[in-house]
Amino acid sequence: MENNQELLTGRIFPTLLKFAMPFLIANLLQALYGAADLVIVGYFADAAGVAAVATGSQVMQTITGIVVGLTTGGTVLIGQYLGANKKEAISEIVGNMISLFAVIACILTVIMALGANPIAQFMHTPVEALKDTIHYINICALGILFITGYNSVSGILRGLGDSKTPLIFVAIACMINIIVDIILVGVLKWGARGAAVATITAQGLSFLLALVYLKKKGVPFEFGRQHIRFVPVKIKAIFKVGLPIALQDALVNISFLIITAIINSRGLIDAAAVGVVEKVIVFAMLPPTAFASAIAAMAAQNMGAGKVERAKKCLYTGIGCSAIFGLLCLLYGQGDSSLLMGMFTKDQEVIVASSLYFRSYSIDCLMVCVIFCMNGFLSGCGHSLFAMIHSLIATFLVRIPIAYGLSRLTEMTLYEIGLAAPIASMVSIVICVIYMKTGRWKKTVIE
Repeated sequence: MENNQELLTGRIFPTLLKFAMPFLIANLLQALYGAADLVIVGYFADAAGVAAVATGSQVMQTITGIVVGLTTGGTVLIGQYLGANKKEAISEIVGNMISLFAVIACILTVIMALGANPIAQFMHTPVEALKDTIHYINICALGILFITGYNSVSGILRGLGDSKTPLIFVAIACMINIIVDIILVGVLKWGARGAAVATITAQGLSFLLALVYLKKKGVPFEFGRQHIRFVPVKIKAIFKVGLPIALQDALVNISFLIITAIINSRGLIDAAAVGVVEKVIVFAMLPPTAFASAIAAMAAQNMGAGKVERAKKCLYTGIGCSAIFGLLCLLYGQGDSSLLMGMFTKDQEVIVASSLYFRSYSIDCLMVCVIFCMNGFLSGCGHSLFAMIHSLIATFLVRIPIAYGLSRLTEMTLYEIGLAAPIASMVSIVICVIYMKTGRWKKTVIE
């Protein structure tokens, strides 16, 4: 595991970069789950199959966002307690995380299994893709336990300063996902259902590897069965940090579902095009997401150790690093992106529509570098509630209304609709800057 003192005393830029790179590669490989599904289905199936996987994976991304958000609450608390050298408190947090997320996994599985049909209907899934979308969601729901288990273990490791081990789990699982995808979708022609089976197979493997590692490696603090229980004060602490992040991710992902539903109503080509761009955007968002995760972990430990100014420098360094990737994405999006879109589908109409949508959406790739890093920093400080509030304001009061209004105008193309994203991001940036100037972020969770 990473040396705790390195996060507290090492040079900020190399330490942040060293910690962020495993996040980046792990997130890249995890994104390949959905991308592999879409690429292989797009190659061996038709536009209806692409739309089904795009819509179904968007739904499952919402579930993953909820799980990741809640586990981040544990990550932040572990980091702050580690910075304050309170190891018994770490044991209690880990035990409560195991108990809590086992229950959450069961609840989410039941909800998704029973709600696949109405969810697909709510998404205005094109009739040609409706049946496959329902099958995709139903099958993926069986993997929620694996998603929850893997992210819980990864959250614990990252809170302890280990961002490398989760990368190994994901790398192996990703290769399995692609291999199974090719067999089920390419050879056996299972379509969207085969892609779903491949995904949960990979997720199950990730969880199994994580459990085996923890059992053999152990943890740098005392931990036993007596710690696996529900302690109200610890559960409350996990929810205090993690619930706003989970709600933020869930509601923002729901907003993506709403926007997808809005555009789905425009027809199969636009539905497939938006699905393709969303997969491309997942990759474009990886650098800021990785730096945001690294900032959260470093800020948590430094705030726990009372090093407020060092934590703030981590934020500024992370924004600068991720903005480089955001600028490259923006510049590429303003040119001809048809070659990139063609990697996800062979339908020429979908490629043209996707390129148009990506041109305006790529502007947001630069702006979210600031927002993601700010949210990571605020979450690491324990102020995830504010991160949730400003994100919801920008999403539900700005982006969705603009996207809906423009989509109702027949003369508007996907280019104009895509402008809703950067406009909403600008609102978030302004709110974040104002909050930072108040200084309220300096108070930690464990005080």
